[in-house]
Amino acid sequence: MANCNLFFSDLKSGRCSKVVEARLLRFWEARNIKRGGELMWMDLVMVDVNGAMMQAVIGFSLLPKHRERLTAGTVFSVSGFDVSRCAQNFRLTDSPLMIRFNENTSFEELAEPVSPLPEEAFRFRNQSEMIGLANSNTQLPDVIGELVSVRSTVSDPPEEKNRVMVTVKLESEETVTLSLFDSQAVAFHRQLEAIRDDPRVIVATIINPKMVGGRLFLNATSGTHVYFDKNTIAGSNRFYQDTGLQSVAPLLRSYAKVETMTIAELNGFIVSAASQEIDFLCTGRVDRVDLDKGWCYVACSVCSKKLKQTVSAFTCERCNNSHAVGTLRYRVEMAISDDTAEGTFVWFDGVLTKLHSLRASEAAQMLAADGVNPEETMIPQFIAEMEGRTYTFQVRVNAYNFTQHHKTFTITHVAKDHGRLPVDELENNVSIPCVVKTRVQMFVDYIAYQK
Repeated sequence: MANCNLFFSDLKSGRCSKVVEARLLRFWEARNIKRGGELMWMDLVMVDVNGAMMQAVIGFSLLPKHRERLTAGTVFSVSGFDVSRCAQNFRLTDSPLMIRFNENTSFEELAEPVSPLPEEAFRFRNQSEMIGLANSNTQLPDVIGELVSVRSTVSDPPEEKNRVMVTVKLESEETVTLSLFDSQAVAFHRQLEAIRDDPRVIVATIINPKMVGGRLFLNATSGTHVYFDKNTIAGSNRFYQDTGLQSVAPLLRSYAKVETMTIAELNGFIVSAASQEIDFLCTGRVDRVDLDKGWCYVACSVCSKKLKQTVSAFTCERCNNSHAVGTLRYRVEMAISDDTAEGTFVWFDGVLTKLHSLRASEAAQMLAADGVNPEETMIPQFIAEMEGRTYTFQVRVNAYNFTQHHKTFTITHVAKDHGRLPVDELENNVSIPCVVKTRVQMFVDYIAYQK
């Protein structure tokens, strides 16, 4: 082959018939979540002889031709491809251009490239740079740091929703939380458990920086790859620094399942721990139901955010819809205590509907007359009667709980109702009100009444 003198920096928009030699660094599937995870294309990140990185895309129809040859670290010659501009959001490299494979693209593995290519390439950003990128959705950089702790909600077997929170110490000595979700969380959890020696250094690619409550957080994306210790040259250089950190794997194992906490421990956790999202189990007695906060709200049927009422309609500010379709949802605050402390907990629609087998719209049908706003009615009797009962429930702690505005914890699941009657006794002694209409949209009647 003739000497290759075309580099990524030489590429211009349009069809390119010349040859570029590059090393395939990483690749991953791009799927459409809104269509049930339908595979759309494959994203690749490659590096040329000058160390320049560029994104490449192989469309779904071309994957059968090239997919089997995709191996990270392999050097390829690429020719006969299209060059186009990258989208302004979620950029994977510093280059404003990207390579698109077409029907005529040649993609051949090279055993002996013309010139040696870099073994690896990353786009590491320090804390201040990531803060500048946070919430902008413009760049998806890489991060390197030392492992401080790992918390996981992954169970065995894994449940429907999973999350792993990794506390990483950066070069600046500041710590930041990296979150991985669902299948990535499960893979990370299992990978960490399988490592014989506790890792100390982590390299994570294509992360999305976010600012929440004035603090920096890092979220994994579909393109996130995680490397430990000496799996990379960059990680190896960091590994041989004397970190003095405790091992991570034992901490991971202790948080592998939802942990039981007293309410006092829960209150203390949000004061002393790093901001993160994690679930705990608590058992407590309902001391009182906060009647002043009401029991329901009219929510957007799309995003579940509370709708803003106008003269003749409801508006969803999140969806930017001035004529949103609403539905009635539960929201009840209760003071719950155990032998150690008291806390304020919020019960939302899903958990109360499942607990009482009654939707909020059905409860409103029993309480409110036509033309009466259900949000202004007295709290349903079956909710008031929860006072004095003891429950074992799951609590979701998230970034909001670590802010100064935190006042409540969210109950996401009831594991046990300690005062519930047996099913046969319940059927013989409790009279269930008859609901003529189900899922009645009370806000519609109310708006008609107002007009």
